[in-house]
Amino acid sequence: MTHESKEPPKPRRHAVTLHDIAKAAGVSVATASFVANGKRDVRLTDETRERVQRVIDELGYRPNAMAKNLVSGGSKFIGLVADAIATTPFAGQIIHGAQDEAWKHGYVLLVANTEGNEPAEREAITMMLEHQVRGILYSTWFHRAADVPEALRETDFVMVNCFSPSLDSRAVVPDEVQGGRTATDMLLAEGHRRVAFINTTAIAPARVGRLEGYQAALAAAGIDFDPALVLDAQPDQEGGFDAVESILRLGVNAVFCHNDRVAMGLYDGLRARGLAIPDDIAIVGFDNQEVISAHLRPPLSTVQLPHYELGAAGVRMLLGIDEAAPDELRRIACPPVARQSTSAPRPVQP
Repeated sequence: MTHESKEPPKPRRHAVTLHDIAKAAGVSVATASFVANGKRDVRLTDETRERVQRVIDELGYRPNAMAKNLVSGGSKFIGLVADAIATTPFAGQIIHGAQDEAWKHGYVLLVANTEGNEPAEREAITMMLEHQVRGILYSTWFHRAADVPEALRETDFVMVNCFSPSLDSRAVVPDEVQGGRTATDMLLAEGHRRVAFINTTAIAPARVGRLEGYQAALAAAGIDFDPALVLDAQPDQEGGFDAVESILRLGVNAVFCHNDRVAMGLYDGLRARGLAIPDDIAIVGFDNQEVISAHLRPPLSTVQLPHYELGAAGVRMLLGIDEAAPDELRRIACPPVARQSTSAPRPVQP
């Protein structure tokens, strides 16, 4: 009895992607996508088109049929690339706002969480370009300056909760100055006149903007700015707790805290010294991180970071519903959330 010899199975070759085409042709993924999908309304040189097409033919790339249909009929996907989703309480609201706004206009949101990993970020953007998304929202978990990934530069995108200091691009960010002024006004409206500000040590737009807003509120109320009433602290519960002694030495009757975590630490420190909120010292936070602010005793008055609206505004800007200049930095208002941690100061005893 004879047995036929069987050849070992050949290793399966991975499907050729736009990333492979772009790398071989020395172009961006966006450019590879434009050529592969026959986009003639994009300004590319004949030499570039021919070079990319040669690579497509050599590697045997086949555009996704669904993507080609989307191109011809108009893609109904919007991408969102974020550096942290599961690890922060705020990113979910940005996604929620973007998703609701996308659905409203007939689009589906594709979300990628990169955790700040650059290779993962490149792959996510590549995947979205292969699906011919209408555009991409690029978001960071806290308001900051950010570099624009190379793959985004030839497609339609809007930065959300971040901005590029070196590249003209559309962006939506919180209005830190208005937010700082609103927080201070919440205390001034209760009659407080000696208001301290615990700022963050972190170098970020929030540090500069909220201080500017604090100063503007004092000026509008006819109160001279006293630099001694501005303290720097780590932007967490320990930072607020450690600032208590300095706050008490200043003899203030109200404190604006950089964020709700700092306010939580200040609550703990004041109570450890037998002081009551707001009877002895009134407090306002920032962020409206509800797991903190709504559940402190008394509940914390604060200012809302508008994460939901940032996501929604990013989609409207991307779709052209809200007109914007190519380099527009749009600031979204931070509304007050009044609770029970503020009150009028005690009357001065004769």
